[in-house]
Amino acid sequence: MVTSTAKIALSGLARKLVSEGLLTESDAESALKQASKERMPLTTYLVENGVVSAREIAMVAAREFGVPVFDLRVMDLDTDVIKLVEEKLIRHHHALPLLKRGNRLFVAVSDPTNLNALDEIKFHVGMNTEPVLVEEDKLSSTIEAALNATDTSLSDLGDEDLDNLDISAEDNKEKEDSADSDVDDAPVVRFINKILLDAINKGASDIHFEPYEKIYRVRLRQDGILSEVAKPPVQLANKISARLKVMSRLDISERRIPQDGRIKLTLSKNRAIDFRLSTCPTLYGEKIVLRILDPSSAKLGIDALGYEEEQKRLYLDALAKPYGMILVTGPTGSGKTVSLYTGLNILNTADVNISTAEDPAEINLPGINQVNVNPKVGLTFSSALKAFLRQDPDVIMVGEIRDIETAEIAIKAAQTGHLVLSTLHTNDAPQTLGRLMNIGVAPYNIASAVSLIIAQRLGRRLCDHCKQPEDIPKETLLQEGFAPEEIGKFTPYRAVGCDRCNKGYKGRVGIYQVMPVSEEMGRMIMQGCTAMDLADQADKEGIPDLRKSGLKKIKDGITSLEEINRVTKD
Repeated sequence: MVTSTAKIALSGLARKLVSEGLLTESDAESALKQASKERMPLTTYLVENGVVSAREIAMVAAREFGVPVFDLRVMDLDTDVIKLVEEKLIRHHHALPLLKRGNRLFVAVSDPTNLNALDEIKFHVGMNTEPVLVEEDKLSSTIEAALNATDTSLSDLGDEDLDNLDISAEDNKEKEDSADSDVDDAPVVRFINKILLDAINKGASDIHFEPYEKIYRVRLRQDGILSEVAKPPVQLANKISARLKVMSRLDISERRIPQDGRIKLTLSKNRAIDFRLSTCPTLYGEKIVLRILDPSSAKLGIDALGYEEEQKRLYLDALAKPYGMILVTGPTGSGKTVSLYTGLNILNTADVNISTAEDPAEINLPGINQVNVNPKVGLTFSSALKAFLRQDPDVIMVGEIRDIETAEIAIKAAQTGHLVLSTLHTNDAPQTLGRLMNIGVAPYNIASAVSLIIAQRLGRRLCDHCKQPEDIPKETLLQEGFAPEEIGKFTPYRAVGCDRCNKGYKGRVGIYQVMPVSEEMGRMIMQGCTAMDLADQADKEGIPDLRKSGLKKIKDGITSLEEINRVTKD
């Protein structure tokens, strides 16, 4: 087999970057090959991978072609002009229409030698195209903002778009067709649809609709933090709650007791978002909270969750065992479900029988037999578990261990050749074992069945585009838990805030305590030790607690000290 060593002929901007000394010839060839493989422009590849800065590329291009660099930040985007070019063309060529003058269309590009992009846009719109040189990083963020604004932004969705969103109840029954003016009031329909779409665009996890005596407000929870996004007239409170309840097929006449339902919003042929809806009667009307459930979150893969390498190895080793119990603990909203489903997704193969009992099932995965518990008809966690054990299971997932009966059946299953995954509400891993003992589980059963405990929190990630080094005194770092030998060997960062993030943060990362139950811990449990004794033993075995795991995220530049203090307070 002969390996091709043919060189790529450098031309245009790549050749100029080499002549300016910003790239070696071999680096330029490698970048061209990789950019072509990843189907992206060369400038995008160079900037995203930190090879050459956006500013340096723009200055070289400006000198070479005798054109000024335009600052996109001073430009008010015209959505009508942007809509002249299809989204797939804008993304493929990384070129953004800015301005229309007669038969000329001015297009922002970071590489003016990309004539293919200009020609294809020219053919598509039937107008002459003129390149406008801009910096690559600003172009990337502006393209995202512009496409969001022209796609599912609240401000630009027309009445027809909002009225015709494909929204249905989760149970797939016929869509509502009510003549009640409270339900089908067109402005209310459009308002709610806008809120749902905006929440998805912003990556929110929850939407809160809250009535008070003189105001009505809507809040979104983004990256774990609530912020107010709308204040509709308080007179619309009943209409909004009625509309939401009809969308999820709840009883709109019942306002005295809490109700639960689900809504499915179909965004495209390949993507649908589920909402879990909960109502609660308050003094001035029903508060309604929607939890946004995106099935794609369970398919991110374990590498995206924030486990350190050793923690990931311990989790994967526990998943590879044919039997035993894996417990995930933490408060509501700490990512327990995603951690469990990431594990189930790894185990989900044609030769494994997986059954889950949940209240309710939040993420739907093909290949997994999911059961919603329903205590009203006698379908509890314990009764579902008993049914599973008669159906030849390999892996069982119990949404939550709440009572002695469920705990004993789950532990018996773990002891008799089944892998069992479940959750508990405790603050850290050692307290989980004490919690099981308080429920009434015998210490011997805990020691023999539980193989791994994962305690977790979710912390906000610092925005890579605006985070800045923070000067923190050595004494403060020592008080916060850093070792003396670590200080000076890392740079702590602080949140700043820019147009790409939410007050300096973008996305979240898991902070974990992954504690395998060792033989020594098993002996201590059978001797009736306390959670503090187990915590000391875990420390002796080199298992970092949540606080130490959080400090590691600071050393890696992933989050800030302020954020770790927020999520790992003692």
